[in-house]
Amino acid sequence: MTSSTDPSFSPDARPSLWRHRNFRRYLSGQAASVTGSSISSMVIPVLAVLELDATTAEVAWLTFLGQLPPALLALHAGALADRHSKRKQMITGDLISAAALASVPVAAALDRLSLTQLMVVAAVQGAAGVLHDAAAISLLPGLVDRSLLQRSNSRIGGLFAVAATAGSNLGAALTALLGPARALLGDVISYLISAWCTARIQTPESLQKAAEGRRLHAEISEGLRYVSRDHRLRTLTLVNATTSAALALLNTLWALYLLRSLAMSATTFGVVLGLGALGAAAGALAAPSLATRYGPGPMMLAALAITPLTQIPLLLASPGLAWQFAIGGALFLQLVCAAAAGTTQRTIRQVVTADGMQARMQAVSTWLTSGARPVAALLSGGLGTWIGVRPTLIVGTCLLVVPLVVLYRSPLRSLLEMPGSPTAAPPSADALTPPTPSPLEPTVPKPAAAVDVRQDRSAGGGP
Repeated sequence: MTSSTDPSFSPDARPSLWRHRNFRRYLSGQAASVTGSSISSMVIPVLAVLELDATTAEVAWLTFLGQLPPALLALHAGALADRHSKRKQMITGDLISAAALASVPVAAALDRLSLTQLMVVAAVQGAAGVLHDAAAISLLPGLVDRSLLQRSNSRIGGLFAVAATAGSNLGAALTALLGPARALLGDVISYLISAWCTARIQTPESLQKAAEGRRLHAEISEGLRYVSRDHRLRTLTLVNATTSAALALLNTLWALYLLRSLAMSATTFGVVLGLGALGAAAGALAAPSLATRYGPGPMMLAALAITPLTQIPLLLASPGLAWQFAIGGALFLQLVCAAAAGTTQRTIRQVVTADGMQARMQAVSTWLTSGARPVAALLSGGLGTWIGVRPTLIVGTCLLVVPLVVLYRSPLRSLLEMPGSPTAAPPSADALTPPTPSPLEPTVPKPAAAVDVRQDRSAGGGP
């Protein structure tokens, strides 16, 4: 955070997030992480499908094992992040992920790589990602004043999307030059950069000391009750979870469908992912003005209504250049909507949540969102084997209507301005604050993808 003693801060000027040293370090580390995740999201399907000849069921199991750890560990990781140092938890997760992912090119060089190892790596990386993301998402409200959260989330979403575009194209280039296994070294490097940038953040953390004799499960239960009692948090969490379930069902077979059924090359696949990331950048950067002009509720409702329509080109496609352009354009529009809605809903949840509950609030959303993904991945694999890949994608498209209904039935659909902040402890002396007094509320973010939580961040939403 920036204080008056920070030479990069001028009290007479509108505070600039780009001149906020700790925010820059946070942003740089997470952007490197998203870049690496985009490399993996492009390379791993190619490695599994084209190099290891994975079947539809094996692709589903690979996805399931990568998404299972967040469903099992998110609540515990969130409670730990509220109790202990968020930065140390982020660094630990990064280093574990780097070590696990580095084993893939090593095994490939020894001609020992198998789908079993790839599945184990996916599970370990997923568990480490839970530790990292539970702390990373909840660290932001402690880095900047809450009146700047909306601007921060918009810039994070935009930069992450650009990083995802670069990562997808870099992944395609590395795959062509080095082969898919060695291309994953790019993601290993991204984890190390993320850990280094996080270690350089120099701001004190307000840790919530656990009461003597209080168990972690009691703090987890407190987080669950906190979210369930606030209709705004409850609605947005359900929207996230139902959207995640539908997209997980679609994404499990999406790469298989493009690479095998539509005969798309690995290079074209990377370019299509890059176009989608550009849409995410546009949506994240446009989110503040759209929310101000139309209201956060109507804007999110419109985005959720458009999303199922963007699946139509994919469902009608056949092999050929024209359909590849159509799929790329539809993905661009889909991620414009995802990033605009995701950035706005994340800001709302962060603004209305008390400081000591930030990580647990995020963890509840991650838990429900991630819990839906492995179930949807297995369902997708079963349906894909039973009725075929294209009919399964139609089912997933229909499920994208569910989050629209959830939001439409909530009072949030008519929310025309951002809600106010709860009573919170004053920010530290290093906090970045506006030059003049103002209410602690904005004027209006894998995988993520992230990607999977890390990949979600590239779309500007996140859990």
